[in-house]
Amino acid sequence: MRVLFVCSRNQWRSPTAERVFRRREGLTVRSRGLSKSARRVLQASDVAWADLILVMEEAHLDRLYDRFGEIVGATPVRSLDIPDDYRFMDPALIELLEVAVPPLLDLAQVTE
Repeated sequence: MRVLFVCSRNQWRSPTAERVFRRREGLTVRSRGLSKSARRVLQASDVAWADLILVMEEAHLDRLYDRFGEIVGATPVRSLDIPDDYRFMDPALIELLEVAVPPLLDLAQVTE
């Protein structure tokens, strides 16, 4: 399953999620940012690649659909509701991700 993690600048939250889940069996992960100043800016090809898109905040949902709504199509998209209060690999952020992400992984399998 291909999981795309999205935040604003691809600096702390989504790269942490990518790092945490990249070695999980059965998952291939990427992280991207919605801002033009992101380390790795979200592109249409990233959206098309994903089986599941997990954004960090509700505001990211609107921005994602505004820019890539046609490409998102039936791909499941969910917000993790994780505010921009954490640094890269912050233990509290890792804990939030480890609780929030696994239950959502089944969403992509339902659409296959």
